[in-house]
Amino acid sequence: MIGNRLTHRTADGVRVPGTWRHAFICNGGSYFLTDLFIYADGLVDCWELVTLDEFEEKLRSGWVATALPDGGRASAHDLASWTFGEPHTWSTPELLLAEVRDTIDELNGRPDSTGRCLAAVDVFMGDRTEDNRAAALAAYLAIPETVRLYALGDMDRKDHPLRVLVAGPGGRTPDRHGDPVTQEEYDEAIAYFEQRARWLAEAPSRVPADGAADSTAPAIKIYHSYPQRALDHPGKQALRNDYPAPITLGDLTYPSVAHAYWALSVAEPQARAAVATAGTGAKARTLAAAAPRREGWDRARTAVMARLLRAKYEQHPDLAEVLLSTGDATVLYDDADSGWWGDKGGRGRNWTGRLLELVRSELLAGRAGID
Repeated sequence: MIGNRLTHRTADGVRVPGTWRHAFICNGGSYFLTDLFIYADGLVDCWELVTLDEFEEKLRSGWVATALPDGGRASAHDLASWTFGEPHTWSTPELLLAEVRDTIDELNGRPDSTGRCLAAVDVFMGDRTEDNRAAALAAYLAIPETVRLYALGDMDRKDHPLRVLVAGPGGRTPDRHGDPVTQEEYDEAIAYFEQRARWLAEAPSRVPADGAADSTAPAIKIYHSYPQRALDHPGKQALRNDYPAPITLGDLTYPSVAHAYWALSVAEPQARAAVATAGTGAKARTLAAAAPRREGWDRARTAVMARLLRAKYEQHPDLAEVLLSTGDATVLYDDADSGWWGDKGGRGRNWTGRLLELVRSELLAGRAGID
């Protein structure tokens, strides 16, 4: 549960809600008690801002530690340090990942694993087949073990009726090692859920008059790379500005968006021509950095980049499909050389990512016939 542990970060001028929880990070063999920040767009801050896939890798590698060794050195930064003695943890990489996924769903107002389990129970109550019971049981087991207690929000009975229901007469509840569920217990559980359904049906709606708030789109990261040639199946690498995808502007054709951008930034025509024909986008950047800029470039560069990105995806329909395949995801553009164009772990302006989202929206509007 998130409770009052609310925070946020600002991305692209948008406030992204988040929460935090305690965690240990293992760095250099020492364990640091710190805060794990979880955001609605699927990013997790564990001393750097990472996607969920990257967070899973951090768990598997032990960077975010769920196992604490006896005798291990620990620190709470400037507050205290200690050595673990007979430590015991309740978490595993799989369990913590499941809890973080639930937290992201909760931040977005979506059903988490508990909500999905209760939805499966509603299906079973409407059609009491063994297949539907099995689906409800699977949904119950998908709830992280640490929160399999108050799914029903019932402080008195906890989740006992839920466990009995998904087990069925003669079955054993997931947490029960004694006798099988009796018919009397099962009938009581059925009556409990029938009464619960009536109470929920009579409860007033809490949906705002103007509709529920939109959830925060998950984020994807376009990793920094140095593409040398066009590929048959480039994946998201095709969204890099230096990916070899020639664009034509007027009478001139450039090998990539990066070539065009850096060439247009240069004041002197001869140097501009050298930049435009550089072997790679990285070389174009290097040549441009050594040449004088055009006057007013820093104030015009964002509009120039927008025009270049529109040209790229209009002139390369296959690459437009790659961009459209990102759905409504927040695009984080990794640029090791620029805090203006790149995200830089949440500290950059991420203008390339923002413009890619804009062009994606324009492509969708065009397909929908919206002028």
